[in-house]
Order: sequence, then C-alpha cells, then structure tokens
Amino acid sequence: MNTPPDLIETLQQHLAVCQELLLVAEREGQTLRRPDQPSLFDLYQQKKSLLPRLNQSLDGLRKHRVNWQRLSLDERSRQPGVGSLLRKTQDLIMKIIVLDRENEQALLRRGLVPPRELPSVNRQRPHFVADLYRRQGAA
Repeated sequence: MNTPPDLIETLQQHLAVCQELLLVAEREGQTLRRPDQPSLFDLYQQKKSLLPRLNQSLDGLRKHRVNWQRLSLDERSRQPGVGSLLRKTQDLIMKIIVLDRENEQALLRRGLVPPRELPSVNRQRPHFVADLYRRQGAA
C-alpha cells in the first residue's frame, strides 16, 4: 500500500517537474518579447522532453490518490505536508497556465501558430457554454 510519505515524495517530484515547466514558460515569454524574433526551437524541445516526465508524474499521483481517499479524515489531518504540497502545486500550475496563455497570444500575434492549431473562438468566451444552455432552456 502507498503510504503518506510515498505520496509526499511523489508530490515533491511533481512539483519539481511543474517548476521546470514554469521556467520554460517564463523563458518562452521572454524570448517572445524580444524584437529580434529568435528561434523557439530549443524551448519547444525542452517542453517536448518534459512531457513524458509530466505524464509519469501524473500517473504516480493517480495511483496515490485512491489510497489517500481511502484514509479517514483523522489520518489525513496527521499529514499537513500533503495539503501544503497540493496548494503549492496548484498555485504553480495556475501560473504556468497564465504564462502559457500569454505566450500563445504572442505566438498568434507573430503568426507562428499553424492554422490547424488555432484556438477555438469560443475559448475566449468563458461563459459560452453557460449562455448556450441558458438560451436552450429559454426556448
């Protein structure tokens, strides 16, 4: 059975991968802000090499999740490090998402995104689905 210390180790490893992703996203943003339009190939390769590690890390977390949820609230409360690591990881992931969105917008402005990879127009409308349901319900 996976123990809370194993979960903490897996969370720390996941946090490390997320920190590397954040660094790559920050470097990409800095590169995209440069006026001389340098190559983004190295950053693309770094992202590509991090993807298998991220998937492996997520698989490890999925395995621990089931066992963690089986623990009683009392047993979970004795492991404050888990909650702290989860919050740190979530905060880091949100930073990565925001930076990646900004980088994507910069790529779009420079015309560096192939047409087949362009984001959906409705992605810029966060309440599109809710509005659609509301209109369907009123009809």
